[in-house]
Amino acid sequence: MNVTLFGTSFVTLLVIMDPPGTVPVFLGLTSGRSKRDRRKLALQASVVSFGVISCFAAFGHQILNYLGITVSALEGSGGLLLLLVALELLTGRADEPSEAADVNVALVPLGTPLLAGPGAIVAVILFVQQIHGASDFLAVGAAIVATHLVIWLTMRYSVLVIRVIKESGVTLVTRIAGLLLAAIAVQMVADAVHSYLLAWHFGHQ
Repeated sequence: MNVTLFGTSFVTLLVIMDPPGTVPVFLGLTSGRSKRDRRKLALQASVVSFGVISCFAAFGHQILNYLGITVSALEGSGGLLLLLVALELLTGRADEPSEAADVNVALVPLGTPLLAGPGAIVAVILFVQQIHGASDFLAVGAAIVATHLVIWLTMRYSVLVIRVIKESGVTLVTRIAGLLLAAIAVQMVADAVHSYLLAWHFGHQ
């Protein structure tokens, strides 16, 4: 296995997907759920993220080219989706039973676009382009698996945090998570707009 490529891929994906940063969002979105449900959602979110990342690793370049979608468009749409979720966390709507009953938060927004977001998708597509043999393929594949193992363990044991901060603390964490998630969403949209402006500028030179 190409250890260098594994290390680079693993660290890059870990930084982009930011497992510790998902803890407050995970606790906020699963507020009011039982301990068993939280563990189930943690596993589902990790599996969904792994599936999305693996799919784009295998067919990402072809999918984007076929649909005529730019990375900027993908980033902008992901940012808008996260902004809607952030507003629900800030206003408390995510805590309402009627809101949580029909929606599996492990799919959206946890699995994607929070974990398997534009940054992680683009990164894995770029790493796949560096594959030139079986050792490189094994390195990238192992990096994706290792990253999602860390993500699952982080969310799986985040329930221990609840024992310390209690449910009232979760409410506070939910509001903070909403604020942070809103900032991430705005930054994603801003980056997408910036990329479009740069493309327009160089296209008219």
